[in-house]
Amino acid sequence: MSRIRIVQALGAMFLAVLVHPSLWAQNTNIEQRIADLQRQLDELKAELAASKSQAPAAAATAPAAPAGSTVAAAPATSTPAAAPAAAPAAAPNPLAGITSVLAGASLNGLIDGYYGYNANHPQGGTVTTPFTSANDQFSLNLIELGLSKTPEKDSPLGYNLTLGWGHAMDVVNTGDPGSSGSAQNLKEGYLSYLAPLGKGLQIDFGKFVTPTGAEVIESNQNWQYSRSLLFYYTIPYYHFGLRAKYTFNDKVALTGILVNGWNDIEANNTGKTGGLSLALSPTRKFSVTANYLVGPEQNKDNSDLRHLIEAVITYSVTPKLSLQADADYDRESHWLTTGKAADAAGVAAYARYAFTQKLALSGRYEYLNDHDGWATAMAQHLNEVTITAERKVATHLISRIEYRHDNSNQDFFRRGNSSFGKNQDTAAAGLVFVLEPSETKQ
Repeated sequence: MSRIRIVQALGAMFLAVLVHPSLWAQNTNIEQRIADLQRQLDELKAELAASKSQAPAAAATAPAAPAGSTVAAAPATSTPAAAPAAAPAAAPNPLAGITSVLAGASLNGLIDGYYGYNANHPQGGTVTTPFTSANDQFSLNLIELGLSKTPEKDSPLGYNLTLGWGHAMDVVNTGDPGSSGSAQNLKEGYLSYLAPLGKGLQIDFGKFVTPTGAEVIESNQNWQYSRSLLFYYTIPYYHFGLRAKYTFNDKVALTGILVNGWNDIEANNTGKTGGLSLALSPTRKFSVTANYLVGPEQNKDNSDLRHLIEAVITYSVTPKLSLQADADYDRESHWLTTGKAADAAGVAAYARYAFTQKLALSGRYEYLNDHDGWATAMAQHLNEVTITAERKVATHLISRIEYRHDNSNQDFFRRGNSSFGKNQDTAAAGLVFVLEPSETKQ
């Protein structure tokens, strides 16, 4: 009611001016009338303030009024305020799990095709350049698509799922019964966990590429378009099993593996292969990686061991000139094919000069001594020289043109349908579309 009286008083003030404008013309003291109305308004405000000060006393838990107080006592009971209505439950998000898995992931991929020419025009039989074996035709080398997440301290679970299609996948999976069917297209597939040990011990389980070698399956990550003799004759391509890596600092990292063997998801015996890889980077320009693998690799034979010792050295002479060297030694303690021990050894030297960020020229020379025919199925000495020109056509597109010459001290290279010779000349023009992980990370 007090608020109503205030409104009435205010209305009276306006009506006094609007309805009776003659008041301004009369001799009556208008100022006195306004002062009276202001006094009435002040009294109404005081009454409203007093009524508000008495409101807490109406609560059920209000304290008793002190003796002599003129404030009316609160009733003994009070109706409790109604509880606010509960908010409706949020509907479950069916994509929450997928979103969680994809958070922080990187997408990578490539499309790699080429035109190859072999001056020997080989027809079937021995293939001496497995990754670029096409002659006088266009060929699909590799289509690759991968999704990966690197484990971190605040998110210790990670993964890598990389699929591949093309001739390169046929070469990589040759001889592995576990890679038949759909597994033929699985280049890598493993789970990762960053264990809280020191700076973090990363543990991987599944199929992953080998830690050995100066080159990799993807041609765009190598300096040459074709692969070296050492890459496809003296080292494995991949393993299936466990891998653990500990990075001590930016100069030292150690990796250990315990796997089924060389290039096998499905083991060919019940033995296991172990290995160590030590990566050293004393300076930003110089790095060395030493690898050692040992284990039984022959079919249904757990006692005879294969040893691989390798070292890869990289040196950046200048921002434009880079050098690399690779040395491999393989030994089979008892090769079932000959009934005695067998070994092979090889070295490769690389050089790359970047004229600009888009144009580079690379060279490779290598020598392989397959002393017992363990690597190539023929006891021989092989040499190879390759010259590769690279041009980055666009941000994601790389083109390469190369010439390669191979020779042996034996008639190893097929000519035509049935003859063999001691040398082989090949050329290739490749085009690679690359989607880099750094460009897609969320």
